[in-house]
Amino acid sequence: MKHKLKKYFPVHAVAAVLFALLLTGCVSNESSQPASMALRFGQVNNRANVKVKVSLANRAVYIYEGSEPKWAAAVAIGTPSNPTPTGNFKAFNKLPRKRSNTYGFWVNGSDIRPGKRSGMPRGYRYVGYPMPNWVEFKSGYGFHAGAVWPQPRSHGCLRIHKSVAGEFFHLVNSGTPIQISHSLPEDATIGKKIPRPMDYNHPDSPPSVLVTDAPFDSPNVYF
Repeated sequence: MKHKLKKYFPVHAVAAVLFALLLTGCVSNESSQPASMALRFGQVNNRANVKVKVSLANRAVYIYEGSEPKWAAAVAIGTPSNPTPTGNFKAFNKLPRKRSNTYGFWVNGSDIRPGKRSGMPRGYRYVGYPMPNWVEFKSGYGFHAGAVWPQPRSHGCLRIHKSVAGEFFHLVNSGTPIQISHSLPEDATIGKKIPRPMDYNHPDSPPSVLVTDAPFDSPNVYF
């Protein structure tokens, strides 16, 4: 049997097969990442006629122009202890390079520590956590780029994948109506087709990077 194995199944071929099997068993979440993190249904022609709807149950945001759906994406929602508010709101305070006023880093030269602004030690300066493409809908709550986890994760904000958060930012005007509900009829239709990010558990970039402008300028920074 030993000689027949060598004749019909060379050792290097067997090793190649085993290596291939090992590779298929070690595929990371990111390898199955959808090509795009948003659904698009044609161009928006009049942003003054845009409205936003959010379903917390489906973790989804839907953009309409009048009665026509135009854009949809997954969102990360607030935890039970820090829930995302529900109700009817209007977008305001749009900031492309927003940083958190509460959570961030204490910086003293190369010494960078995570912490709240309120507890910062003497001798340090505060740099808020990056929240690019910020669209506020209630004081202290807004949409912004960030990791889109499949379970409640934020402090009440609605995070959109960094690759499409800029699209959302530009589709929404100050004053755009925003409805946030526990569930919506769209969940049973276009809501079933929304791409779900798979890179949510990618390690954050180092604090030394997050306190710079890189989170706003580079697609290779994670936060």
